[in-house]
Amino acid sequence: MYYFSMALIIICTAGYHLGQKLINENINPMVSMTATYLVALIVSIVSIFIFPSKNIMGSFRELSWPSYILGIAVFGIEAGFLIAYRSGWNINVAPLFSNIISTLILVFLGLYIFKEQLSVTNIIGICLSVIGLILMKR
Repeated sequence: MYYFSMALIIICTAGYHLGQKLINENINPMVSMTATYLVALIVSIVSIFIFPSKNIMGSFRELSWPSYILGIAVFGIEAGFLIAYRSGWNINVAPLFSNIISTLILVFLGLYIFKEQLSVTNIIGICLSVIGLILMKR
């Protein structure tokens, strides 16, 4: 599952951005989002049976605020990319730009909220990402 999960992320991220970039610009963006979430809902429901648990209803009862905040965040990401691509951002820059900035925010959150540690290698990688971000905007 370790490598499968990362492969799934990579493949679906590429498909996600390709799909976002190819959405017909004449369609109301929120109609497109509704169709997207309808498909996601169907896939999610089917997935409950692919990843069964002993207490599915108990899992629904145990949902808390992070699940709902995640829903809002996912909607914001998707609407943001849809609008970004429609307003002229390129598919070869927008995901990288947003991921670098998001990662920098997550580094600080990981350090201060979750008390995670950074290695020298991590710090060098972060510095290279910032340099890449600066070069991208030139």
